[in-house]
Amino acid sequence: MGITVPAAESGEGQDLAYSVFARSCPSRGTLEHVTGRWGSLTLGALHGGTCRFNELRRRVDGVSEKMLSQTLHALERDGLVHRAAQPTNPPRVDYTLTPLGHEVAERLLTLIHFLEGRMDDVLEARERYDETREAREN
Repeated sequence: MGITVPAAESGEGQDLAYSVFARSCPSRGTLEHVTGRWGSLTLGALHGGTCRFNELRRRVDGVSEKMLSQTLHALERDGLVHRAAQPTNPPRVDYTLTPLGHEVAERLLTLIHFLEGRMDDVLEARERYDETREAREN
């Protein structure tokens, strides 16, 4: 299941135990959890610190309760999010990033900030594309 990374990319050839490009590789599922809309937004929101469920739901505008719950379960299972239930009445549950989750969130936020900074270029490209497509269809 492993791949060899060319020396030019890694400094020296090394055999990786996992390859997201292999259909059966477990890294593919984690990549989907991290890069899916709700996963990336949830990790980004938790980068700011510990959140309770409803606080997190408010921060991730548009996510349903069901989707946030599923996302948190997947991220917790992957070791990216820690769920801490407090034995209080009513119960209190806090979500935080694990060290691995923090590292992943840092990388995601770099991409997020890059995209936010280049949205004018993206919007111009969309406009050109739409105009060209519309002209071809007419």
